[in-house]
Amino acid sequence: MQVIQRYFDAFNAGDLDGMLACLADDVAHHVNEGKVRVGKDAFAEFCAHMNRSYKEHLTDMVIFEAEGGTRAAAEFIVNGTYLATDPGLPEAHGQTYRLPAGSFFSLRDGKITRVVTYYNLADWIAQVSA
Repeated sequence: MQVIQRYFDAFNAGDLDGMLACLADDVAHHVNEGKVRVGKDAFAEFCAHMNRSYKEHLTDMVIFEAEGGTRAAAEFIVNGTYLATDPGLPEAHGQTYRLPAGSFFSLRDGKITRVVTYYNLADWIAQVSA
């Protein structure tokens, strides 16, 4: 699943344009504990917000592909630093965290049409509150 690998390579490189190039214009982005955002502009706004508050690098990546190439999933570890306080969450002061996570994808014509990401928010809060 080359588009999924390109998407995560771009994420790890901090390359928002590279990530956006992997997405369909009408991408549906399902955020853990948040609302669904539709479209590349909404995805870019979410990423800009995340980049202000977090610096993350994904490791231990395993990508799974369903037959037919219309769906995929990935399991990985998020290695991060909490840079700036995100409203409604604990205060940031450079805490680091390591968190298992997973993403699920729908694909059409070589582009990602749906991104769903899950992680354990309670685990993250415990790590940054310690």
